[in-house]
Amino acid sequence: MSDELDSDKSRRDETAGSLAMGMGVGIAIGVGIGVAINDIAVGIGIGVALGAGLGSLRIRKQKSKGTQQ
Repeated sequence: MSDELDSDKSRRDETAGSLAMGMGVGIAIGVGIGVAINDIAVGIGIGVALGAGLGSLRIRKQKSKGTQQ
């Protein structure tokens, strides 16, 4: 039972880390876009959308990798 709990916690940590990393990268890219178009708010909005997409893609990739093993 303890192994199952550790496994669940590990999976949640990986998921949270993937989403946080995706959001960070997305916001960084978005700020760059915002500076380029002279509208930081729009850039941050684009970055949040990109970050959510990147994070969820990475999470899906990890889940499919785990089911194949």
